[in-house]
Amino acid sequence: MTCKKEGASLIPPFEIFGKTFAIYPLIALAGFFVSGIFACVQIKKRGFDENDMICVLLFCGVGALIGGHMLYGLTNPTLFFQTFSMLPQTGFSEAFWQSAAATFGGSVFYGGLLGGMATGGLYYRKKRFPNDFVDVMAVSVPLFHTFGRIGCFLGGCCYGIECSVGFTYTQNPITIANGVRRFPVQLLEALFCFALFLVLFSLLRRGLYKGRLLAVYLCVYAVGRFFLEFLRGDSYRGFLFGLSTSQIISILLLIGTVVFLLTDQKRRKRPAAS
Repeated sequence: MTCKKEGASLIPPFEIFGKTFAIYPLIALAGFFVSGIFACVQIKKRGFDENDMICVLLFCGVGALIGGHMLYGLTNPTLFFQTFSMLPQTGFSEAFWQSAAATFGGSVFYGGLLGGMATGGLYYRKKRFPNDFVDVMAVSVPLFHTFGRIGCFLGGCCYGIECSVGFTYTQNPITIANGVRRFPVQLLEALFCFALFLVLFSLLRRGLYKGRLLAVYLCVYAVGRFFLEFLRGDSYRGFLFGLSTSQIISILLLIGTVVFLLTDQKRRKRPAAS
């Protein structure tokens, strides 16, 4: 998800006990807890310790936070210098950190996904957990993402193309998003993610594609995300050769995952052939 902290639209930031909260991080946090509870319940059903899954979730969460913010900044390299030049010259250090906060203040889903896979994968390999952990996590990710996209819609941090049927933003700090009807692409992606969750959960319960559910998830999501990007109206995510950053990542991810599945299929057939 490509989200800025200050995004506001359908539900502006609100105060609770004197503290200001934005709707997106609250819904994303709820999604993390719901998907985390789901993962712990599923891993316990398979005879493993849910505390191990909690550790995996924490490692994935840290990696997702870092990766999401890092990719957002990398896809907006000029934002740092633009922000820095507009700040009052109150001191280099203060201007630098304010510019860095503006540059890396948003989050990109693919960055979070890759970051979470990296840190979670390192912990998984170190502890030598069975493939059941990866399969359960693969089912949990689209469940979490469903919440995240609903948060995106309510927060207004990303938006769809202009459309005769849709929703009109009025308070979005991204001024071009306001005043016109826009297709609710965030809700469509939330529906897609939830459907993907149900399919993967069905495969998990039936014991199909054991050890490969993460690859199945990556393939299906990459294809879906590629086409959903055509319905996105926000262009600050970067474009190359007419494709958005997320579309390019989707293509690379799909190619890499298909290669993995083909290689894995050959490896699985080898013992039977011999």
